[in-house]
Amino acid sequence: MLFMFHCVDKAGAAEIRGANRAEHLAYLEANAARIFAAGPLLSDDQSGMVGSLLIVECADAAAAQEFAAGDPYAKAGLFDSVTIRPWRRVYPKA
Repeated sequence: MLFMFHCVDKAGAAEIRGANRAEHLAYLEANAARIFAAGPLLSDDQSGMVGSLLIVECADAAAAQEFAAGDPYAKAGLFDSVTIRPWRRVYPKA
């Protein structure tokens, strides 16, 4: 099942994001076979990153929580909030 992860950075946490970016990208690469889409959320003026959006294949909600907890960004305390929801692809048709 696909799950959507909407992660919002804490205000003023650009330094935490930068310091942990390489580990975060390595985590995504290690899980690439499960990732449908992933990327940063941008500020309104597109000058900086303010969060993350991922769509990841997970067996169930518990596995989705485990995936989120394993992200180096989460371990570093980057996120103010993380919302995880089941997601169904409609378009484009597979």
